[in-house]
Amino acid sequence: MTRFLQGAAVALSMMLAGTALAAEPPAVGSAAPAFRLQDQKGEWHALSDYRGKWVVLYFYPKDNTPGCTTQACEFRDNIFAYREMGAVILGVSVDDVASHKAFSEQHGLPFPILADSEKTTATAYGTLTTYKDMVLSQRDTYIIDPEGRIAKHYVKVDPKGHSELVLADLKQLMAAAAKKS
Repeated sequence: MTRFLQGAAVALSMMLAGTALAAEPPAVGSAAPAFRLQDQKGEWHALSDYRGKWVVLYFYPKDNTPGCTTQACEFRDNIFAYREMGAVILGVSVDDVASHKAFSEQHGLPFPILADSEKTTATAYGTLTTYKDMVLSQRDTYIIDPEGRIAKHYVKVDPKGHSELVLADLKQLMAAAAKKS
């Protein structure tokens, strides 16, 4: 009973402080954690489905909030540049499929928005946090290389202009990878 109360006290203090709940994020150069999640259409996506491609995996707190909408719409507006480079964009939040469907339709998002309702992927990527008594994903982005390794990690990003920054870094990472091969 004492351990239970101690555990509850630790959990409560973490929630009140807004402290990250997730494990440490995967390090640059390490294997990206595997996942299998449904998108806004109910279709399943696994990281392994994208082997051989560059993946921009961005985590965001909540559908239809100002910052998240800005971030998603900037990725949407740059979709042709990402596609030209052969890169895939995947958005992830802890909202459910129905919420993602409405968000995607409202803003015409042409890429999968993955529902991590059980919070396993946000936990594996070290993005799970609390805010005002809500458990959410913090706004982090990962660039994953074609071999499935973390190439870049952006922590607590500013949504405004983030897509352009990711595009520029992706170009540099792809150029560096091409020189190695």
